[in-house]
Amino acid sequence: MRSTTLRRRTRRAFTILELLIVIGILLALGGIVLYNLSGQSDKAYEGTQTVQMQAMKKAIMMFKNDVKRLPTAEEGVVVLWDKSALDEDSASRWAGPYLESAVPKDMWGHEWVYVFPAEDVAVGFDIVSVGPDGQENTEDDISLAKGKGNQDGDFGDFNSGSSSSSTGGTASPR
Repeated sequence: MRSTTLRRRTRRAFTILELLIVIGILLALGGIVLYNLSGQSDKAYEGTQTVQMQAMKKAIMMFKNDVKRLPTAEEGVVVLWDKSALDEDSASRWAGPYLESAVPKDMWGHEWVYVFPAEDVAVGFDIVSVGPDGQENTEDDISLAKGKGNQDGDFGDFNSGSSSSSTGGTASPR
């Protein structure tokens, strides 16, 4: 009878080997999950950038309807929320702000690059995010007109066949 009681006491706890196996399985599952999710945040940032650029495009078109011209490269996208950069004639026709809130920088904290006039683009302008590296004309740039990398053309309303773009003024808050 005493040997039965001893067996019950020793069977109540996990052995160190069982614990190591469970920890190993959990680490393997965690590694698989991290591997599958690792690229998703970059795609989400790029998608958010695209949505912001589409909103700015619509705001620029509203600006054009009111002021009867596109913003210049010197004015940039700042005129979508601040009319102080405009001359008197344009400021009198300005009916903004054209965006709900000012968007002076992209998701990575870099200023927008507003290209005007833009070559091979139907609407005459382009908006570029320089991407996470902060360098213009690199692989990770996101362009409204030409998509990711300024050549893929995988999104945007007006794709063009050329991968060259002229650089315009950088939008900065005034």
